[in-house]
Amino acid sequence: MLLPGYRYELKIKSITPKGVWLAAEEEQIFLPQSECPDDINQEEAIEVFLYLDRDNNPKVTTRMPLAQVGEFALLKVKSIGPHGTFLDWGLEKDLLVPYSEQANRMEEGRRYLVHICHDQEDRPIASSRLERFLVKENRDLKEGEEVELVVWAFTDLGAKVIVNNYYEALIYKDEVPPGLKRGDQYLGYILRIRADHRIDVTLRRPGAEGVKDARTVILEALEIDGFLPLHDKSDPELIREKLGLSKKVFKKAVGGLYKDGLVELVGDGIKLIRK
Repeated sequence: MLLPGYRYELKIKSITPKGVWLAAEEEQIFLPQSECPDDINQEEAIEVFLYLDRDNNPKVTTRMPLAQVGEFALLKVKSIGPHGTFLDWGLEKDLLVPYSEQANRMEEGRRYLVHICHDQEDRPIASSRLERFLVKENRDLKEGEEVELVVWAFTDLGAKVIVNNYYEALIYKDEVPPGLKRGDQYLGYILRIRADHRIDVTLRRPGAEGVKDARTVILEALEIDGFLPLHDKSDPELIREKLGLSKKVFKKAVGGLYKDGLVELVGDGIKLIRK
């Protein structure tokens, strides 16, 4: 049985003037002509999203929501009802957040980071009680691995993020780029797995590749007027604010640029050597 709340690739079993019938395991489900792509053929597969209409009947659409079951997304409150709050997730029928699934009472017009899940009757709902859906200790990630990140919250240590819609992790404060916001999605990298199996991540490739990326950032900043008022004694917060780099990565990258004869180290900053 196909569960609502997911994207599926379904084959066309028959074509009619009003739309197409798609094979949904042992059953068939109708996709209206207005939703069909151009130039379709029988036995072709179409990507659709399965949802429940206002009468809780299964329907499919080629319009994709902002997230599916198992994912996290920043969604806006559209209305408030007697049983909970309704979020706009890009479909005709809004997504319910029952009051029991709200970490704090939601307000109309505001955006909240939520997890899409099923209720006890397999109906898609959302929850802002995010900790229930996250694992803190690593099970299968490796240092240096590329991962998908969703920014969750900010603490004195840095930014808490969600890794691959499964793990809780941290970007340390000196690695947080300017303008990072809750709900932002990025590709990142596993920086380290700590002794307690907690996960630290970074937005830059670890090791030599990360330094190479940082060199490009510094050179692009220098191209503006040929000078940067930053050096190895600069405050880490100032470096992060201007370049989005940690001081450690900044110093390594500048050292490489200096050895390659691309920059000159002057008393109050870095000067581009134009060739």
